[in-house]
Amino acid sequence: MRFSVFQVSRQGGRKKNEDRMGYSYTSDSVLLMLADGMGGHPDGEVAAALTMETVAGLFQKMAQPQLDDVADFLTQALMAAHDQLLHYAAERDMSDTPRTTLVMAVIQSGQVRWTHCGDSRFYLIRQQQLLTRTQDHSFTERGRHPYGITTTGPAEPNRNVLFTCLGSPIRPVFSVTEPLSLQQGDTLMLCSDGLWASVPEQDIVAVLNQKPAEKAVPDLVEKALQQAGDRSDNVSCLALNWLTPAAPINTIPGNPRHD
Repeated sequence: MRFSVFQVSRQGGRKKNEDRMGYSYTSDSVLLMLADGMGGHPDGEVAAALTMETVAGLFQKMAQPQLDDVADFLTQALMAAHDQLLHYAAERDMSDTPRTTLVMAVIQSGQVRWTHCGDSRFYLIRQQQLLTRTQDHSFTERGRHPYGITTTGPAEPNRNVLFTCLGSPIRPVFSVTEPLSLQQGDTLMLCSDGLWASVPEQDIVAVLNQKPAEKAVPDLVEKALQQAGDRSDNVSCLALNWLTPAAPINTIPGNPRHD
C-alpha cells in the first residue's frame, strides 16, 4: 500500500478542544478515525479520547496484519467505544454520560469501508468530484439521500441537533457501508462539524482536488477558522491520498494476455 496522510486539529474559539483523531496501520490495513466530544454533556474531551483509545486498541489487536472481517471490526469498535463511555460514567456515578460522535474508515485489500455515528463526516473525492459522503445523524439531514448532497449556503440553524451519538443511554444508530474499491488518486477525508459547517462543500472538494493532503488539510482548517471567527468551534481534519496503482488484470496461466 502507498498512501499519504495528514491531520490538523485546532481549538478555535472554544475553551478547550474536545476533538480527537488519529490513524493506525499495518502492512495490509489502515484505520482512520475521528471523534468530536459533545458539548452540553460532561467530559466531552474524555469521551473523544476514550473512543480513540478503544478503537485503536481493538484495531491493533485484530489486524494481524489484516482484519478477518472489516465490517465486524467496525461494528465491534463502535460498540466497544460506546460501552466504554457508559462504564466510565457508571464508575464515577455520573448523572450524565460523556458523549461523542465517531467516524472511522478502514482500507484493506484495495477497498474502503466506513461507519459513523453523529455528524462527524467522511468524504471520498475522485476525479475532481465528490463521490460520496456520510449523512449526518441530525434532524436536519434525516430522510435525505446520503450521497450526492451539496451544501452551498450557510448551515441550517438546527443542524447540530443529533438523534444519536456514542455514550447515550440508547443504543447508537449506525450502519457499515459495503466495500468500495479505491482508485489511484482518490482522497479520503474525515472532519468534525467545525470544518464542514463553516466551509461550503464545493470549496472542500476544490481544495482537496487542487492540493495534496499535507497542504489541503491545514488550508481547510484555517479557512474554517477564518469563516467562523471568534465563535469558531473546534476544527479537526484528517485526509489520506491513495497512491496505490490499480491491481493488474489477472490472466489465466497458459493463456497470455495480448494488448
